[in-house]
Amino acid sequence: MGPALLIAGLARTSAATASILLNLELAATVLLAATIFREHLGRRVATGAALVTGAGMILVWEPGAEVSVGALLIAAACVAWGLDNGVTAKIDQLGPEHVVLLKGAIAGAANLMLGLAFADDTAGISAGAVVAALAVGAAGYGASIVLWVKGARDLGAARGQVIFATAPFIGVFIAWVALGEAVAWVQLVAVALAASGVAMSIQSSHEHGHSHEKVEHEHEHSHDDDHHDHCHDDPAQVRHTHQPRMHTHPHVPDLHHRHSHHE
Repeated sequence: MGPALLIAGLARTSAATASILLNLELAATVLLAATIFREHLGRRVATGAALVTGAGMILVWEPGAEVSVGALLIAAACVAWGLDNGVTAKIDQLGPEHVVLLKGAIAGAANLMLGLAFADDTAGISAGAVVAALAVGAAGYGASIVLWVKGARDLGAARGQVIFATAPFIGVFIAWVALGEAVAWVQLVAVALAASGVAMSIQSSHEHGHSHEKVEHEHEHSHDDDHHDHCHDDPAQVRHTHQPRMHTHPHVPDLHHRHSHHE
């Protein structure tokens, strides 16, 4: 539903409002990760998410932004994506490629049907435009989401989304270097804030005694992290079983540390 809500919102609001509101995906992901998915965030991640969200708003701010029905639809799209991020980060029964295949097949089919149902004219769409759209989707949605799933499994949805939200700032660098666009001071401020937020999130971890229940799952891993003491050939993306254990070490809410926190 996220893309459909976004398109409906874009049709009813300005580009400035839409650009600013899209930063709410990070805020929604962090909020849902903490409340529904029970990820341990800590002050560093919360502060980092606030810095990246604020930096994104600075980067795209234009006069004329307003609250409207279109703005609410875009905000709803961000909530849908935040929910999707939290669910996707917890899936360990399937490989990232299978997750993206299923997501693409279901979401793509649903959005294609919505497009055909509401489009005024599809006769003018050329084969070249379809191929170009598929190529953009393969990179921007296919490869991008596969890499996001791999990273979120090791970092958790909130930390993964903080880093993912830096995409606009990479675009700024490309505009500076490849397109020769002028460097604005407000862009430098936004980039500095975003970099600070990402650094805080990456460095955040906590340590306490915790127990692991027996679990069987599949993901890429190495055998020097005190969690994978079984043997098999690398590359290590095979289905494997973890036996129960209790220990203490710094950790983040990755696939092996989804326990609850009471402190």
